[in-house]
Order: sequence, then C-alpha cells, then structure tokens
Amino acid sequence: MFSNTQQTLWKTEHFIPGRSIFDAQNPPLSSNLSTKSIITNSIMSKKKDQEKFTEYSINTDDAWEIDDGTMTSKLLDNNVNDNLDISKQTNAEVPPKIIQQQKLNTATLDSSTVRKPTNLSSSYPGISRRIDDNLNSKTLIPTRYTNNTNIISSSTTNSTRVNLVTITDIDHQKENKFKQIFDQSTIDLNKLRKASWNGIPHQYRAQTWKLLCGYLPPKVERREDTLTRKRDEYWSYVNQYYHTRTDSEHQDTFRQIHIDIPRMSPLMAIFQQVVVQELFERILFIWAIRHPASGYVQGINDLILPFFVVFLSEFIDNDVDIENFDISSLSDTNRRIIEADSYWATSYLLEGIQDNYTFAQPGIQYKVRTLEELIKRIDEPLYRHLKSQNIEFLQFAFRWMNNLLMRELPVRCTIRLWDTYLAEQDGFSHFHLYICAAFLIRFSKDLLREKDFHGLLLLLQNLPTQSWTSDDISILTAEAYQLKVMFANAPRHLSNS
Repeated sequence: MFSNTQQTLWKTEHFIPGRSIFDAQNPPLSSNLSTKSIITNSIMSKKKDQEKFTEYSINTDDAWEIDDGTMTSKLLDNNVNDNLDISKQTNAEVPPKIIQQQKLNTATLDSSTVRKPTNLSSSYPGISRRIDDNLNSKTLIPTRYTNNTNIISSSTTNSTRVNLVTITDIDHQKENKFKQIFDQSTIDLNKLRKASWNGIPHQYRAQTWKLLCGYLPPKVERREDTLTRKRDEYWSYVNQYYHTRTDSEHQDTFRQIHIDIPRMSPLMAIFQQVVVQELFERILFIWAIRHPASGYVQGINDLILPFFVVFLSEFIDNDVDIENFDISSLSDTNRRIIEADSYWATSYLLEGIQDNYTFAQPGIQYKVRTLEELIKRIDEPLYRHLKSQNIEFLQFAFRWMNNLLMRELPVRCTIRLWDTYLAEQDGFSHFHLYICAAFLIRFSKDLLREKDFHGLLLLLQNLPTQSWTSDDISILTAEAYQLKVMFANAPRHLSNS
C-alpha cells in the first residue's frame, strides 16, 4: 500500500512526536547504554512501529487502496479553534428551533423534488431534478418523529396543508433575505454566513458558495476582473502542466486519477460522459502537481462533485434533469468557466483538510480517534456494542472522514450539508466531526439490533439514507451543533485520561 520511503517517514515522524527525521536517524548516545543495547532497542522500536503501521493499513483496506506518491506527514494540532464567524444569535437559536419544529410536526413537506434512484445500492443515490425546489414535491411522514403510524387521518391532512403554507412562507422569507443581502454593492459576509447556515436557496447557491470560499470578492465592482484573472490563471496551469501527465514522474498519478474518475458514480449518466471525465482529470492532475506534499489521494476525486453540480446549475434551466444532462450541449466558454470555478473551490476546501491526505493521513486518524472518544461519551451502549463485536472505528469512519460522508449520502443531501459547512468557520475540518457523531447516533438503535461483526459492518458501510431530504440534513446539523457546544470548548472531556 505504501512505499518503503513512506514507511520510513511514518516511523520516524508519526510515532516519535517532537523529534525530526534526523534525530531519529542519529539518536543521542547514552553513556549508560552499550552499542549493542542501542541497536537492540532500535530494532524493537522499528518492529513495534511497523506493527502499528500494518494495523492501520489493514483497518483501512476495506475502504480503498491508497496509492499515492511519497508524502511527508504531520501531526494535527490538538488545540481546535472555535472562532465562528456566525453570530451568537444564530448559533443559539437556529439548531433548537429546527429540532423543535421537526418534533412538533407529524408531517413535513419534502424540501426538494428528487428522482428516486433506480438502484438503491449505488454509492451516490442521485442528484435530483432540481437541487433545491419545493414545487410538486410529495408529503412525507418522517417515522422518527411520528407517534401515529396508522393511515393518515383528515386532521393530519389538514396539518399537512398548514405545513405546506408555512414552509412556502419560510422559503419566500429565506429568498427575500438573500435578495436583500445580494442587492448590496458590498456583501456582508457575516450576514451571508448566518443566512446560509440552514440552507441556501437554489438560485443563490452558486454565488454564495463562491463568496464563502473566498473565491468571489464581496465588492460587486471587483468580481468580473477577479473571476477573469482566476479563470485565466487556472487555464495557464493546464497549458503549463497537463501535457506532463505522461511523463515518467507523473504517469502513476495520472493513471490513478484516470482509474478513479469512472468509479465516482457509475450509475449516473452525466459522470460517464467523456467530456465530464476529462474535466475532472484536469482538475485533479493540476491540483496534485501544485500540491506535492499530498499529491493525489483516492477520495479527493469525490470532493469536486458537489462544486461541479452547483456551478453547472448556473448554466441550465431549473427544470432540467441534471443527472442526465449532456454537458457537451454547453458552449466551450461555459464549460471552461465551470471547470475553473470547480478547481478553485475544491482548492479552498482541501487547504483546510490537507493533513487528511498527507502520508499516513494523520488528520483522518486524529479525527477517527476523537470520534470514537466522542461516541464513548454520548452513547456508551453503542460504543460498548461495537467494541464487543470487534468493530474498529477506522473500518467505517475512515471513509466518512476521507470524503466527507459523500459515499453515505445522496448528492442532493451532500449539497445541502455543504451549505452549513461553508457557513461554519472550519466547517469541513472541524464541524464535520460532530456531523459524523450525530450521523452515527442516528442509527444507534439499528446498530444495536445487529448481533455479529459482519452484520454490523455491512450496515455501517451501507446506512439507509437513499430517501433522505433537506429536512434530515437540517436535523443532523442541529444535533451536531448541540454536540459541538457541549464538547468543542471542553477538550478535556474528549481526553483519554
């Protein structure tokens, strides 16, 4: 899985904090130790480190094989910043309101009209006809918050009508709030983050994501020049580097990218189009060349997908089926814009989680350990059950951290979740941990019913989320925020002392 050079870096850097690779190669001699003792201790230490590395490799084999270039590793700082740009009022009021609203309603309106997947075993259950559209949507009864499982009564029908009006009003209020923000000559990013936390209207999502990524300047008069400059810069990288993909030093990287792209979503027609696959290949290769500390790692390819879908939606009608849209019908100019914008937005995301993809992925290991300790604190029966069946958190949570739950959620839900991640400071690197905890607890009862290792692992790697909607994500983010409030400012609660 990893080269000898990578294993050397692992042993000298990852397991000996505070000492450089040079210190490891030239340890200080002690007058009380003989040369023979030093050699013996060194051999034993290397053997122990190799065993730890092998264990990590085995536990992550079921996700995918990692075949990246030689990388350097670094330890993630245990001190987590919690400096949110969202106002205190939003943090205090939004999550409790969401949970209370969902618990009071016996019926809720699905907030996005989506096409149900034809194959529920797909890694990506579908994008949707409209990414965020309430028209012609069906009324759903979320079983988690429904006390009466009998046939819907007339009173429930009346309640549904009331909910329809209420949700429509809420959508209009949200759209008006975004309109007021975007009508200003200079966007107030704090107000934009606050408004985006609980979801962004479809027509404002692409522009909002670019603003929250720092790609688009808040001042309107600067936007056109900035976008032109950044898009030209990306294509200059393509002209400078892309022809080197067949060179001996880069061909392994490009080969892995070329293999991974068709695997992203094999049942969705849009991602099997040659034009789309070549677009993704260019983005990934240029990013890998410009970030040699990590290079390309399997999983990074998934992270482009939400940006691509959202930025593509700027150029097509809202009632077009994105899942089967022929991107070659767009002009070359528009395709180049989508590609460049997707590159810069993905670069922004990866800058905050790059230690997830350096050698041995120390960022992921740290987050998985923290998730395990968090579950131990908040759902001890589930924690004990997983441990009793010899389930290691790396066996399922590695994938959750590696590509931000994208293999666990429909794309439409991922896009809604990323609204909140972009609204949160360090949303992808920090808040994602609490999302994973809330996500696991959501299925606690189902997991407790599984009585053997294979049943547990099968469920953990195929959690039933195909029918999830924006409402489920709103509940999930609210529950995750409550966990964050409880634990983020009290790191000792997550220590192993």
